[in-house]
Amino acid sequence: APLTDTVPPQVVPGADPSARQLCFAWGPAEVLVCETLFGRAGGSRSRSLSRSPCPSRFCGEGRAGAAARALTGSLAGTGDGAPSSSRVFVVRRDQDIYIQTLRKLFNESHGIFMGLQRSEEELAGKSRKAQLVQVSKNYRSVIRACMEDMHQAAVSTKDPALQGQYSTQVSILSAMELIWNLCEILFVEAATAGPLLLRLLDWVRLHVCDVDSMVREVLSSESPSKHKLFWNVVDIFVLQGRMDEARHLLSKEASANPTSMNMYRILDDLMKKMPVPSLGNTQTLTELELKWQHWHEECQRYLQDGTFASNPHMESICKILLGDEDAILEKKELMTTWYHFLVTRLLYSHPTVKPMELRFYAQSSVDLFLGGESSPEPLDMILMAAFEFEMHQVIKECSIVLSNWWFVAHLTDLLDHCKLLQSHNLYFGSNMREFLLLEYASGLFSHHSLWQLGVDYFDHCPEYGRVYLELHIERIPLSTEQKALKVLRICEQRQMHEQVRSICKIMAMKALRNNRLGSALSWSIRAKDAAFATLISDRFLKDYCERGCFSDLDLIDNLGPSMLLSDRLTFLGKYREFHRLYGEKRFPEAARLLLTLMTAHIAPCSFWMTLLTDALPLLEQKEVIFSAEQTYELMRCLEDLTAGNPDKQKFQDDDVETTKVEMLRLALARNLARVIVKEGTVEGS
Repeated sequence: APLTDTVPPQVVPGADPSARQLCFAWGPAEVLVCETLFGRAGGSRSRSLSRSPCPSRFCGEGRAGAAARALTGSLAGTGDGAPSSSRVFVVRRDQDIYIQTLRKLFNESHGIFMGLQRSEEELAGKSRKAQLVQVSKNYRSVIRACMEDMHQAAVSTKDPALQGQYSTQVSILSAMELIWNLCEILFVEAATAGPLLLRLLDWVRLHVCDVDSMVREVLSSESPSKHKLFWNVVDIFVLQGRMDEARHLLSKEASANPTSMNMYRILDDLMKKMPVPSLGNTQTLTELELKWQHWHEECQRYLQDGTFASNPHMESICKILLGDEDAILEKKELMTTWYHFLVTRLLYSHPTVKPMELRFYAQSSVDLFLGGESSPEPLDMILMAAFEFEMHQVIKECSIVLSNWWFVAHLTDLLDHCKLLQSHNLYFGSNMREFLLLEYASGLFSHHSLWQLGVDYFDHCPEYGRVYLELHIERIPLSTEQKALKVLRICEQRQMHEQVRSICKIMAMKALRNNRLGSALSWSIRAKDAAFATLISDRFLKDYCERGCFSDLDLIDNLGPSMLLSDRLTFLGKYREFHRLYGEKRFPEAARLLLTLMTAHIAPCSFWMTLLTDALPLLEQKEVIFSAEQTYELMRCLEDLTAGNPDKQKFQDDDVETTKVEMLRLALARNLARVIVKEGTVEGS
């Protein structure tokens, strides 16, 4: 079976023409791929593709998320001895947009995106910064809500394949929120020394080591301090800087073991007095560093004195408070990630870390935590790029790893509004923001309903957006008139006149094929297509000749100025007006209009006999309708018709037509006699 009727399939260059070949045909949002076997009997075996055939212009290579863009759909083929393909695969550019549970992500983020574009010039300074942070949080809330829906879907489904798909999406969404939150702290909010550490602690608490279930299990036991997970929970609280919760649990230990009361009070006092940065301007960094130094020395003194020597757990906590890297690394299994280790390390060794110092601590934390046992994962590389303030590298890595353009498009747009990407233009002319928005919106246009969101994204791409919109909107399947009207309204609002004409012509042709003449005429008028309007008008007249009445009277009666689009349409409208006047018994006006239609030569020659036949009832009225001059005009028209007809012999042999002509001549002669008598009588009197 051919891949396409318009574009022939192409063969991969360099392939052996006598062997199997991988053929492909490009579409607006997908690629058709097949393996063919020429000159041999039987069908060929199909092969799958492991990566997208469309290289990313931004990254210079295919996106690693091609696994998410699975090969979907196949057409079985057979045939012995015929050169054919056994299967045709559809490779979609953005498979994620077809996942139903991700619709919330696309729809709700669209509203946030549009709100950000509209508010661009409203605020400035601190107010603008606060607004951008809120926008970022709104995006994150949508990601989290979508992740929760996906988790519920994974739990509720009984299909193992679907469960695996949902679980994978939950992991991807979780990683997206993790990266976005870090970018929000470092780039959008641009937290300074002091508040920076607090933000990173919140980041770790939100995304790493969820201990709620473990805490519930420990506290619900009969003797919490004897529970096997008790010290694990205390350690996690300390590692995350959650001192109040850690102190609350330690109080359980003190109550159960009176002998450790003294150690508990000292450790509790140290944890209570630990200096932490504040979000307000209540203390300077110098004051904080001095307080922290005194507190650190006090912790060191108690540790050296052997205060906690009899209790290894409390001694370990004291070492963590001192920022002992070996003691913190002993809790590696509880932290699970190097970035948790990084934040814990900063909390207890350098709480006033400056943003530009993060890169050094981040790299050393990776080295210490992984210890050469494993290489960094793609997520680690992205987070490391963020800690190094390499925004463009973050965007590039995310473009490669993630399975769609949603994340990078919206993050880049937000960073661009933060004025952080203004100087970065790509080699082909567009800036990075516009390039990614164009790619994302192009993917939306391959979906049967999400394409409407893509229109707004194209609208906010000032350089190439309109060109992309014009190209994509022409490829939308106009399956219903309602959808066509929706597309048409979008084009009309943007003065896309060529696309408006194209859509109207397509819909007019569809209506004509289905013999819906009224709809076809309406679309052709909207397209301002005179030739097509003439064709449909001829169909209306032909139907009238066959059936003796008009269809779609409401449309024809209300043509208005639109009838001037073509002579034939004008004739159709005026001819219908003649029938209306005749029906209202306004015979003189009807007669004048009928004569005008014949003498103006806008009626098709094939319709002249019908017009002359319509004059018969007027000629036979008791009251004289046509004047002598008008009667002569009708006679001339009749003679022109009979004398100028190329099929004159056939015309004369047709008994019906001959009878009509004779009746017309008789009626015209009788009417002329009556007019002469009447006019002579008037003159004589």
